[in-house]
Order: sequence, then structure tokens, then C-alpha cells
Amino acid sequence: MELETLVKGLEIERINGSLDKDIVGICYNSRETKEKYLFVAIQGFKTDGHKYIEDAIKRGATSIIVEKDVEISDRNITIIKVKDSRASLSKVSSDFYDNPSKNMEMIGITGTNGKTTITYLVQSILECADRKTGIIGTIGSVINGELKKTENTTPESLVIQKYLHDMHRGEIEYCVMEVSSHSLDLKRVMDCNFDVGIFTNLSRDHLDYHETVENYFNAKLKLFYMTGKCNIINIDDFYGQKIVEKISSLDIPVLTYGIRESSDIYATNIEYHSRGVDFVLNTPKGSIDINLNIPGEFSIYNSLAAASCGYFYGIDLETIKNGLEAVKGVKGRFELVPTDKDFTVIIDFAHTPDGLEKVLTAIEKFREGRIVVVFGAGGNRDKTKRPIMGETVGKYADFLIVTSDNPRYEEPEKIIDDVVEGVKKVNDNYIKIVDRKEAIEYAIKNAKPKDIILLAGKGHETYTIIKDNIIPFDERQIVLDILKKLND
Repeated sequence: MELETLVKGLEIERINGSLDKDIVGICYNSRETKEKYLFVAIQGFKTDGHKYIEDAIKRGATSIIVEKDVEISDRNITIIKVKDSRASLSKVSSDFYDNPSKNMEMIGITGTNGKTTITYLVQSILECADRKTGIIGTIGSVINGELKKTENTTPESLVIQKYLHDMHRGEIEYCVMEVSSHSLDLKRVMDCNFDVGIFTNLSRDHLDYHETVENYFNAKLKLFYMTGKCNIINIDDFYGQKIVEKISSLDIPVLTYGIRESSDIYATNIEYHSRGVDFVLNTPKGSIDINLNIPGEFSIYNSLAAASCGYFYGIDLETIKNGLEAVKGVKGRFELVPTDKDFTVIIDFAHTPDGLEKVLTAIEKFREGRIVVVFGAGGNRDKTKRPIMGETVGKYADFLIVTSDNPRYEEPEKIIDDVVEGVKKVNDNYIKIVDRKEAIEYAIKNAKPKDIILLAGKGHETYTIIKDNIIPFDERQIVLDILKKLND
């Protein structure tokens, strides 16, 4: 693609060099640079892409986009200084891949909890209606059945546009995307042509980045000004109500869903059990019984969000029912590990006070024995939520094992102590075990009949992060290995 064509529409401050160049690829990581590439230098959390411009040139970059003044000795290299490198990366990535989001239905899902499960529920409903659907999200991107791992809930804009291009080329009609607050704030989805936006809920999270809940909310809010066809909002959530109020002047239809407040799509006749939850799904076009295979009230909300999306796209209630009931579970989301024992092990990604409360209240509805929770808090993340997490778990658990969870550059013992400050306010039945594997083994070895052991925080992750090291850590396999050792 011609460089001159590619940079049209950017907020350019200065150009040094020729725009008469053929660009065969784009990158923002210098190690991925090849001949005739355009390198976009962006400021990251850990380092600055401007430091790696010389490396990108050595690897073959012929053109560079920057937002800072740089000195390049090679006069054959074109330097384009822009106001905002991140915004420019989004724009050139979309243009390079021929604006793929305009060629399919784009469904964006944002909120603190529930995003991943809703993506899979929406995909199931759409595919039951014979509509090919791809996913971009926390577990990875799914394109024609192939799972591609991603580093973030919502990848960098270049990666998003490449995946959307692959989806369009694979004749995928719908893309369901988890849209994180970071991605909205960092302009990763700036050039995604969203048709439908879905809001799940909002509670304190990522304050290490956003600093205040209000900033966090405002980042999420951006999605609902980017949609072209419909916004779907959880009206039971305080921040959902705020969104409805703020976007009321927009010429975009709003569908609300909930259990308690008056809404367009809602659940009645709710019955909880250990295998899932049964309820009646009510819509403006009728009602139908749903037998969901995922337990908990949060699962009803997730189902209502997905059903609302199916309803908007004109899918009949029987097909919506089939789509919801076809999902047996999502990896790392209230995932039961087969134990062949008289106790139960559940793995869940819950890593916020609200997420933990939702999972624990779901367990509370069907538990017959003790609730034992193995959990910790992430390092180099919002420290203020640690004691709140501890207090939340302490209110519901009969026994707590406080341990490590991706300590990164912090001392695990200090993180654990922060969590325990909250635990001690409400519960004395806890122990501290720094090594997470040892903590899981302790829980299993000391399990009593009918116990439910919740391993919270890691969910789908198959690694742990200690300083710069990413170490394999698959909780499912660890549980199975411990059980096998006990049986031998």
C-alpha cells in the first residue's frame, strides 16, 4: 500500500522524507519489523517505542511514525511526526487492512465482570441461527474455530484489525469483542465500527491505571458513543442507569435488561441449583423457559445480555433458548474440575471484590458443606482493593487460604498481608501459604465431605507472573496431579 495513501487523515505535524513508498506491513514492536515496513513508535507502560527506532530501521523499516522529535541519520527513512501515535496506529492499521469492521456486524461488550461469558453466549446464539461468528477476548480470538492467544483482553489496534481482516476473509459475518477500559482509553478500538454495545456492570477495578472509579466509568462510557445500531444496558446496575441517562439524547435505540428494575428483557420464576439455573426469559415478543447450565445470579445477567443481543438481531426465542442452553461453561468461569471425590473444586477468574461476591453468593445458594477459598491479589495492581477482597471473601467463606496470584515485582508476602488486613475484620479461620501450588494441595488434602473449594483469581490463565518470568501454572492440571498423587 502506498505510504501517501496510508497516512491520509492522520494529524500530521511534520514530514521528513518521501511519501512515495510501498508499505508491505506495519508494526509497533521493532522485533517484528521486516523489509518495507512502517514502524509506529508508541509510548507503552514499561518502555517507549521511540527507543527502538534504530532497531526497526536495521530490520528493514523504511518509514517511521513518531509523536516525539527524533534524529535519524539515514536520509532514506521517512519520518512522520503526528500528534498522537496510538491514534495513528489505529487509523493506519484499519486502512491497511481495508477497514474490515465495516464489512461485518461488530458487537462490543464492556463492564467489569461477565464480558468473556457473554461473548461465548452471544456467539452460541448467533451460530444456532446459522450466522458465522468470531470472538476477540480474554481467552483469545476465535476465527473459524481456531483459538489464537492474545496478550490483553482487547489487543493492540494493529492486532485487532488483522484479526478482523482474517474474519472477513473467512466469511465471518459477526464479531463479538470484549472491550476493556484500557482499550477504550488507549485508542485500541478507535477505528472499530461498532454496531451494538453491551454493558454488563461496573465495580472498582484497574484503579492502578484509572485512579478513580469515575475515570474508569468514563472510559467504559466511550463505547456507547461509538455504536451505530443499538446499545444494550444492564439497568439493575447503578452505572448502567447512568449510561442510559447520559446517552438518552443519542439517536440510537437502547435495550435494557435486568431482574429487579423495569426493563425490556427480564427474568422471572428463577430457580437456582448446583447444575445451573432455570428461569423464564421475557421479551417484548414473548417468553420462554431457559434451563441454563451455569449456576448463579450473575449467569442470569450474562444470559439476559446475550438474549437481548439475539433479540435485537431478530433471532426467534426458540433459537435464543437453544443458543443459551448449548453453552455448558466457559474456561475459567465457574469451571468445575472433575475430582471423583465427595468434594467439589471450582476454578473462577474472579479477582475483584464484586466478582468474588458474585461467585460466592452463587455457591451459597447450593452449598451443603463448607466453602473453602484459595485466593490472592495481583502484584503491581490496585492495592486499595486487596483488603476489600479479603473482607468480601471472609464474609462468605468458612475457611480461607490466602496465597499468591501473579505477584509480578512485589513481594508476595506483602500482598498477602494486605489481603489479610481485610480478612481479619470478619473471619479468623484463615491461613497464609505463599506458594499457590502448596495452597491448593493443602485445600484438597484437608477437604471434608461436601466441601466446595473455590480457586479464585486465575481462571483461564495457565501461567503465573513473578517479576519478568512467566511460569507455567495450569490450576486444572495441578488439581488433577494432586488427586492422582493422593490416589497412588
